[in-house]
Amino acid sequence: MLAGGSGSRFEGLRHKLDVDFRGRPLAAHALGVVRSLLDGSVDQVYVVTGAATLDPALDWLATAESVTVDDLGFTIVHNERWFDGQAASLAVGIDRADADGHDAVIVGLADQPLIGADAWRTVADADGVIVIADFDGRRRPPVKLDRSVWPLLPRTGDDGARSLIRLRPDLVSEVACMGNPIDIDTMEDLRRWS
Repeated sequence: MLAGGSGSRFEGLRHKLDVDFRGRPLAAHALGVVRSLLDGSVDQVYVVTGAATLDPALDWLATAESVTVDDLGFTIVHNERWFDGQAASLAVGIDRADADGHDAVIVGLADQPLIGADAWRTVADADGVIVIADFDGRRRPPVKLDRSVWPLLPRTGDDGARSLIRLRPDLVSEVACMGNPIDIDTMEDLRRWS
């Protein structure tokens, strides 16, 4: 789960991942979904932080589930170079997954509160080198990346895996997913979807 950016397009007084969205911190929605994947759908959940901590979202989720933050089961990985763009956060997460011996990662964004666990599981279960969710014709995260493509990913910039997906369409497969892939980037997005 990538949560390292500055949220520069969001003009609120707090980091966008901390703002209230439908009764909880924005990031708590996506974190709750990926936590549910620890039921056996995935081996480990890495949460890549950077410009802001996720303390409000983590505290909210821990309280809602009557556990401590440490008991949520997340591996928090801090990206000290968050200012180098989304690709830098992706690289930090990939490096950690590589060090831990994983063969693939499923990447999603903490500012996409309306994508449910079914979409994540569909992408995780699909065969392919690069598997991307298709929401009624819109390609959006989550995206599955096989270990074989990790060296091809950019390490700086704001494209993350998008540049690889554009350069190597022969490696990409899509799976139809349910859910709403909007992301909250601006105050207008927040007002529209709240």
